[in-house]
Amino acid sequence: MKTKETDDNIQQRLIRFVTLTNWILLVLSCVAGFVFFPSDFARGILFGGLIVTINFHMLARTLKNALTPPYIASHNFILARYYIRFVISGVIIFFLIANHYVNPIGLFIGLSVVVASIMLATLMEIKNLFLKEAI
Repeated sequence: MKTKETDDNIQQRLIRFVTLTNWILLVLSCVAGFVFFPSDFARGILFGGLIVTINFHMLARTLKNALTPPYIASHNFILARYYIRFVISGVIIFFLIANHYVNPIGLFIGLSVVVASIMLATLMEIKNLFLKEAI
């Protein structure tokens, strides 16, 4: 039977894994981008990865602060902060593409860093689940 403490440990482990993997994938993709592709494509990977990774960290911090007693915030506060970050990210992305600082495909690859990290975390948990059941 699972306990709340076990669930909290799993959640913390997943968050640490995704956070660390975000930075590792960002560095690896940036190095590959600057070595194998034109500079605007590599800058797209770099800026896209930075935008999404910083947003992920800010979202985690907002949720942690908003859901920690005794200062539990309303869902409207959390949503407002989320949408403010979303709009700011959209403006930055528009500025980068409109002024031709980045290649849009490179930017898309950079913006996919967190998705790739979450997919890796999911695959690791599925593997762990099947290994536990096999034993």
